[in-house]
Amino acid sequence: MTDIRTFLTERPLLFDGSMGIYYGSLYPDGTGSEQANRLHPERILAIHRQYLDAGARAIKTNTFAANTAFLQCAFGQVEETIRAAWETANEAAAGREAYVFADIGPLADPETGPEEYERVVELFLELGARHFLFETFSDLSVQPHLAERIKKAEPDAFVLTSFASMAEGFTPAGLPVGTLLRQADGCPYIDGAGLNCVIGPGHMLKLVSGLRYRPKNLSVMPNAGYPTAARGRMRYGGDADFFAGCMAEAPGLGVRILGGCCGTTPAFIEKTAAAIRGERIAGVKPVFSETRRPPAKNAFSDKLDDGKRVIALELDPPADDDIDFFIDGARRLRDAGADAITIADCPIARARADSSMLAAKLHRELGVDPIPHMTCRDRNINATRALLLGLSIEGVRNVLLVTGDPVPSSEREKIKTVYAYSSASLAAYVRALGEEGCLAPFRLFGALNVNAPHFDAELRKAQRKEEGGVRGFLTQPVFTERAFENLALASERLASPILGGIYPIISHRNAVFMNSEVAGIEVSQEIIDRYEGLSGGEAEELAVELALESAKRMLPHTAGWYLMTPFRRVELMERILRRLAPLR
Repeated sequence: MTDIRTFLTERPLLFDGSMGIYYGSLYPDGTGSEQANRLHPERILAIHRQYLDAGARAIKTNTFAANTAFLQCAFGQVEETIRAAWETANEAAAGREAYVFADIGPLADPETGPEEYERVVELFLELGARHFLFETFSDLSVQPHLAERIKKAEPDAFVLTSFASMAEGFTPAGLPVGTLLRQADGCPYIDGAGLNCVIGPGHMLKLVSGLRYRPKNLSVMPNAGYPTAARGRMRYGGDADFFAGCMAEAPGLGVRILGGCCGTTPAFIEKTAAAIRGERIAGVKPVFSETRRPPAKNAFSDKLDDGKRVIALELDPPADDDIDFFIDGARRLRDAGADAITIADCPIARARADSSMLAAKLHRELGVDPIPHMTCRDRNINATRALLLGLSIEGVRNVLLVTGDPVPSSEREKIKTVYAYSSASLAAYVRALGEEGCLAPFRLFGALNVNAPHFDAELRKAQRKEEGGVRGFLTQPVFTERAFENLALASERLASPILGGIYPIISHRNAVFMNSEVAGIEVSQEIIDRYEGLSGGEAEELAVELALESAKRMLPHTAGWYLMTPFRRVELMERILRRLAPLR
């Protein structure tokens, strides 16, 4: 049989389509396709043969979800499933010029995943597999290591990895597929890389046509179309002629490997085979370019980079549509010396005016550099991307990425949270959007809790945020010796500038409440005692003095300060800003 690498230099390699979806449409008896490897191998054999008869020159073992998490079983049963699938696929391909690929999908369990991947790979090698497909992955975290193991055992093995991508060019994990494809192609143990699943042929081919870099063995395996729910089951429509028409364009884009994913039946593959018959590989491989749009103006970021001491001041968004106080307060604080106004994103999970819309308004009407907070609590990746695009259009260039306070337990029945990603992974996504030219680059900030009881863990989290793209930190208010020590340690360990948190406590009651009821904040007993018995005016004087003391202690360890306005006390913040001016 022709070596697969030689085959790929001559003409496109056509894979089969969707085993799982097609099996479910033929046998709606509740038996999953992976279980059918053991229980009904004759069904799987017949489907493999249908795809081969349709013109497929490569078939996947029916093992995409053959793992302990999906099958809810011990690995012994997974092994039986894989052995049966391997035997059936090879029986179907016997006597035909067809390649059999060991098919491995992503494992859901992060704890058992690494070890189970290795056991699956070793089992396939033992069975004689020489062609491997890692499909529908959202990142490149495990494939290089597994490919290296494969190549050490079988140097001539062929390893193909495929990523699930949305039409915008990002995986569900928020990573740009252009970057992933380039990285996979640069791995010496991976022979081919491409895209599969999630989107239909039109969107996938459009995505491929816009790639600035295409792997030497590029693959595309789109869905038949987009699913609809009918009687509790997901059904794929799509038109086989349209699918084949799109796929006929693939070789001209340099695609060497093509096939189908969810919803693609043997009819889709048959029409595709006819559409590409006689096609040759175009050899298109654009050189990757590092071209970027010109840097967007970002006065606040420029001040940080120039070593100037800055002040970011938080002003709470209104809980109604009366914007006058907020706009007037922002203007006054800007004039008093604040370099940026930060705006919380529905603090303590209570609905307030949208921080991003307010940021755009401040920037447009007052020329203020705003820093809207953006939580991981309330939005999926699509909503986040839409919001970032709007901010970029409005010229907002700084964002504080935070996890977000949890919804109070009493309201969780009616208010559902998202938390689909962490602030570190969100940072990587936002950075990637800028690198891919989708929007102007943002200066990303992260939260740093210097009051955390296990501060080493907090620092490791902050370092992961830096790896994701965070280039500055705003801390919780610093009221204790331990918090000051943690701040000093953070300034040594982190590469990014830190703005030290200052919150002016305005009464003894406020001090006790902050210490007892506000998560992530710790107020020393000494400070609480200093407020006891003071009048309102005396408490405000003490607040100003304590803010100044804290600011001075922070000087060696910070690039500026992060002031938080208590209870709309704009005048109090103006006084503090004036007192801080000589320290800048």
